[in-house]
Amino acid sequence: MKLITSIIKPFKLDEVREALAAVGVTGLTVTEVKGFGRQKGHTELYRGAEYVVDFLPKVKVEVVVPTALVEAAIEAVAKAAHTGKIGDGKIFVSPIEQAIRIRTGETNESAV
Repeated sequence: MKLITSIIKPFKLDEVREALAAVGVTGLTVTEVKGFGRQKGHTELYRGAEYVVDFLPKVKVEVVVPTALVEAAIEAVAKAAHTGKIGDGKIFVSPIEQAIRIRTGETNESAV
């Protein structure tokens, strides 16, 4: 099993969710986050004063998938989140050693 963590633009969340559902991902966790990458934020004009926005609003989407589904899930997220502009986001893949469904006690892939 793998944990796929995606940092994406907030307005792309619905498209990413639908794309993941289409490839068979049954659940996900979404967190509103702030951060910056290479672009280091940007400047904005508010009431005539210029100020720097250091941390940009993003959405973190986390899914745990069986190893067989990893490539399809990565491709679905990458395609759905792509705008071609700076700040599209990142995808990280990490191994998951164990998963347990609390309600039933199922473990590993059957718990996902």
